[in-house]
Amino acid sequence: MVADVVWWFWPLCLFVFTLIIGIIAPVSGVGGGVLFVPLTTAFFPFHVDFIRGAGLIMALTSALSSAPQLTKQGLANIRIMAPVVVVSIITSILGGVIGLWITNAFPEGKYYVTILLGVILFVIFVVMLTSKRVEFPEVKKVDRISEMLDIRGAWYEPSLDKVVEYRTTNMATALPAFAAVGFIAGMFGLGAGWANVPVLNLVMGAPIKVATSTSMMIITINDAAAAWVYLARGAVLPLIVIPSVIGITIGARIGAKIAVRARPKVVRYVVLAVMLLAAVLDIYKGLAGLGYVPKYF
Repeated sequence: MVADVVWWFWPLCLFVFTLIIGIIAPVSGVGGGVLFVPLTTAFFPFHVDFIRGAGLIMALTSALSSAPQLTKQGLANIRIMAPVVVVSIITSILGGVIGLWITNAFPEGKYYVTILLGVILFVIFVVMLTSKRVEFPEVKKVDRISEMLDIRGAWYEPSLDKVVEYRTTNMATALPAFAAVGFIAGMFGLGAGWANVPVLNLVMGAPIKVATSTSMMIITINDAAAAWVYLARGAVLPLIVIPSVIGITIGARIGAKIAVRARPKVVRYVVLAVMLLAAVLDIYKGLAGLGYVPKYF
């Protein structure tokens, strides 16, 4: 029984669990946050509110550790980030408020959120499985909004030994997409890199390095805003957050070294399979809690 174990058992399990997630995240290209929330919800006995709060803090920690250096290198573009976060910061706060309201307003609220989490994870699985990355997209026509905001950038690319200049487009399409992503990130405590990068790269035409770096900056704003909602409601539990942050930080350093020799494509498909399993388990766990299916664990 859960109540019979010593108090440090679950934090220790979390540390080992997030250490493993941290190792495989850099190798597979899958963010640690998007694995942490659904898998912890499926396999650990914590309330989903505490898990979502910890997920936001983990994603925020990762983004804050890398964003300053990426900005200094000229890869993270503030001109792209500024109009995007004006929209997504509102929806991320709204997502956090609605997510916590559902779990507290209804006796079965946490089960509905768990089912929705499984559905969202399945959508993420499909997006990551089918989306492609373009290293240097060709923007043939700049849209009016991007032109008015003068969204452009440049950075020195060592592999080409030259300064790469770029512009972006389709801001009118990207803004609603980022609004939706911000809402999902706030409601479920997920890192948003899984969606930020495809939108920036494939929709707006930002080079992949710029897309991944700017995504980190967007996460620092959106997740910080949503995290305050969870902090204010007492849904950030140090007993969960501290071992998780330490575990994923150490694991990410190990994973970065392994990534040099590993076969990312193989690992990526293994991780995607785990994500699919977590989606199924979360949906099952929610349905079992509501009494629609037999409860086996």
